[in-house]
Amino acid sequence: MPPEQPLDDVPLVAILRGVTPDRVVEIGEALHEAGIRAIEVPLNSPDPFRSIERLAARLGDICLCGAGTVLSSDQVERARDAGARLIVAPNTDVSVIARAVRHGLVVVPGFATATEAFAAIAAGATRLKLFPASTYGAGHLKALKAVLPRDVKVYAVGGIGPADMQQWAQAGAAGFGLGSDIFKPEYETKDIAMRARQAIAAIGEATAKT
Repeated sequence: MPPEQPLDDVPLVAILRGVTPDRVVEIGEALHEAGIRAIEVPLNSPDPFRSIERLAARLGDICLCGAGTVLSSDQVERARDAGARLIVAPNTDVSVIARAVRHGLVVVPGFATATEAFAAIAAGATRLKLFPASTYGAGHLKALKAVLPRDVKVYAVGGIGPADMQQWAQAGAAGFGLGSDIFKPEYETKDIAMRARQAIAAIGEATAKT
């Protein structure tokens, strides 16, 4: 199975910002059972590489697990050593992209402008993250999609919730990244699973109307 297949099957990344190593496996299992197939542990979480290691050891064969807020090629290496197969960044850093591509990892760099998008593509990215999406709006993505290569998939991340997915899908979003709509450290695991199911249902409805 291609490494990106889980994200193609369910185009949603659950962002576990603030997750701790002692909870990450329990939460990851609940998310997977709810239908999530891609999970990101941001590196500004407590002990993130330990969380990635535990998550990948438990779910790495059935779920695309990895690191978010990746800001350097050294962090790419550490995340890979911990078992990450997914590298997500808030910005366009060609060294991060190139290092992830070299290792065969799924990389989703952040961008805002056409210049950043084409720089990321030139470095090897085939998936991009419009971030923060809510700042720019669906119209911004629609305009960018007119010039971006058709095979490049754009994910809307940042300030986007299930209620917003339809307009973004119509604008050309291939998928979404959700943080607080699915996870906050204070959420109970059962609530996280419920939120994940609601998000997946919203994506299904949004994509069915595009």
